[in-house]
Amino acid sequence: MHFTRPRELVTAGLVGLVLAYLVFRFAYGSLPPLPRYAGVTLLVLAVVEAVLAFSVRARIRSGRLTGAIGVARAVALAKASSLLGALMLGAWLGALAALLPRADEVAAAANDVRSAIIGAVCAVVLIAAALWLEHCCRTPETRDQDRDDHPTG
Repeated sequence: MHFTRPRELVTAGLVGLVLAYLVFRFAYGSLPPLPRYAGVTLLVLAVVEAVLAFSVRARIRSGRLTGAIGVARAVALAKASSLLGALMLGAWLGALAALLPRADEVAAAANDVRSAIIGAVCAVVLIAAALWLEHCCRTPETRDQDRDDHPTG
């Protein structure tokens, strides 16, 4: 498994953007209103991953890491979460692109714009937390270990 590449995130974001834009542009009248805090579930996942990142990072740096399987699972979680965050960021941005022109004319669109903004912000936080977790799961370079073992005065 390789670490997440920017092109993977961009591709997932574009897929979400196009699909959400088409749905909101052509089927908006038949959709229920967006829940105001629907995107907050992404924020909860981001907080969990940030806490996990600091924990894994501390265990790797201190040498208390007991098994690589836990780190491998954390990397898989981080990779999946960053892709989910990118997909959802694209979806929320696609919704915004379709709703913003209608926000002045349709009250429901104005309310849904607020929900989409909250969702987009939460998706960005999830991407950042997932990439941080993935970064924390990397093995430190040997010179970083030497620097930690022999601090200079």
